[in-house]
Amino acid sequence: MNGTQPQTSTTQYLDVPEGRIAYDVSGPEDGHLVVMAPGMGDVRAVYRFVVPQLVAAGYRVATLDVRGHGESSVGWAAHSTSAIGSDYVALIRHLGGDSVTVVGNSLTPDSAVTAAAELPDTVTGVVAISPWAAEPKPNAVMGFLANRIMRSPSLFGLFYSSLYKGGKPEDFKEYVATVKSRLREPGRTEALIAVNAPGTKVDSAADRPKVQQPTLVLMGSKDPDFKDPRAEAEKFASTISGPTEIVMLEGAGHYPQAEVPDAVASRLLVFLEKTAR
Repeated sequence: MNGTQPQTSTTQYLDVPEGRIAYDVSGPEDGHLVVMAPGMGDVRAVYRFVVPQLVAAGYRVATLDVRGHGESSVGWAAHSTSAIGSDYVALIRHLGGDSVTVVGNSLTPDSAVTAAAELPDTVTGVVAISPWAAEPKPNAVMGFLANRIMRSPSLFGLFYSSLYKGGKPEDFKEYVATVKSRLREPGRTEALIAVNAPGTKVDSAADRPKVQQPTLVLMGSKDPDFKDPRAEAEKFASTISGPTEIVMLEGAGHYPQAEVPDAVASRLLVFLEKTAR
């Protein structure tokens, strides 16, 4: 599917109020920092094919697990996008980045927005991969199904797999097994349910008009999460005050960084070349 070997890394931890965030970092210490977070139910290794390409180009890249997910701790009082945004900010300050690009997927583009709004002199660009422009409002049947999926790691694994439309990487079976294994750990399905609660997914939308930095929106043309992926991307972009660029990734679904990682990496590198200090 691509010629890039997946990233292997050592987990580190950052203590923040209420818990600790798991992350890894690679690349030269003096490189422009890129901070990336996955979406709901996912783990930071979803960027495993993109990170090596950014590091090879001289960037310093950190990926973090969302609170309650992956290797981050459980038991948080808040799981909203703005709360996750505070974790971006804490990690940026911890790593000492004074020139940073923030990247989010699905749930976390709005968290990246919050970080950009809070650190306008540090964050030089925002990358939103498969962002929600507005919080979805499922009907009663869809709400019931979503609740069942959030409570069952096995059902979540099936749902997660269905969102890959642009091809699955060779290690996909093992990767999904890891996602499900993490969700079976105590407290993690509770975090997944909390992240999916009404009002949590896009509470950072209020920060979008504060973002003056350039924003790149990457959207799969076959993303099944949206009735009209391009319209969703355009609606999200229209709420950002700074300059925006939309790139539709032909044939990709909701996780293009793992489905078409070379295309995502090349677009990121062009964006970084224009915006990184």
